Amino acid sequence: MTALVIAEHDNASLKSATLNTVTAALACGGDVHVLVAGEGAAAAAAAAAQIAGVAKVIHADGAALKNGLAENVAAQVLAIAGNYSHILFPATASGKNIAPRVAAKLDVAQISDITKVDSADTFERPIYAGNAIATVQSTDAVKVITVRGTGFDAAAATGGAAAVETVAAVADTGKAKFLGAEIAKSDRPELTAAKIIVSGGRALGSKEKFDEVITPLADKLGAAIGASRAAVDAGYAANDLQVGQTGKIVAPQLYIACGISGAIQHLAGMKDSKVIVAINKDPEAPIFSVADYGLEADLFAAVPELVQAL
Repeated sequence: MTALVIAEHDNASLKSATLNTVTAALACGGDVHVLVAGEGAAAAAAAAAQIAGVAKVIHADGAALKNGLAENVAAQVLAIAGNYSHILFPATASGKNIAPRVAAKLDVAQISDITKVDSADTFERPIYAGNAIATVQSTDAVKVITVRGTGFDAAAATGGAAAVETVAAVADTGKAKFLGAEIAKSDRPELTAAKIIVSGGRALGSKEKFDEVITPLADKLGAAIGASRAAVDAGYAANDLQVGQTGKIVAPQLYIACGISGAIQHLAGMKDSKVIVAINKDPEAPIFSVADYGLEADLFAAVPELVQAL
């Protein structure tokens, strides 16, 4: 029984979600192989070979795989899928784009967003915005799985010495064409990988106030900035900062929620954080039910005072 992890990378380095997915694959039992599909991705393949617990890295290098188009990467996975009992993807935008194509072609049911491996054929995944946990058992010959990174510790990035095997890259399927990408650049940590996150909600009232209150605290802590869906919908923050069921799922060491009431949609995205601090003037706000530390106060006074104290 061998599991295949589909690495997420930028052709130069691995994304952190790959390490969490390797941990899930190791829990399935048997050997773990990692597929690095890209163009000029030898550095990413070398990094994958150093991950603790990985037995082999499969490196497919070709122009069709350069930009990670789901149609072409899925074809690459399918070319070697017959060798594996489990195929695991990070539950990221990219992983969620490729995994269903692979599952459909293999005629198996995809198992989405797992947070725990009970056995080689039984997994746990959240449903109803995380209010219930479903235990799913699969009898399919090949399990196609997406892994919620916050449910698993990251595998050690060093300590392994896996062999790198080169395989022929698939030809371009011709079903999609890469036209371009607009990449937002920031000096802050990536939201899903940050150890500290400062988030703001609708109570901030405007984009100007959001920036004025949240940014100094984030700067002081070296934190990423997040936002509730209400704040994003109101235009206070960019879409890619949204934390929640329809945004990004995060689990930092410290999560500071400022002016966020704690709607179930938001809690689903951050309640696995190690320490949660809530600042809200409403004592009945649901966010206090999951917070480790709660401050009932006006955020416009409390947050600047916190910045001064730091």
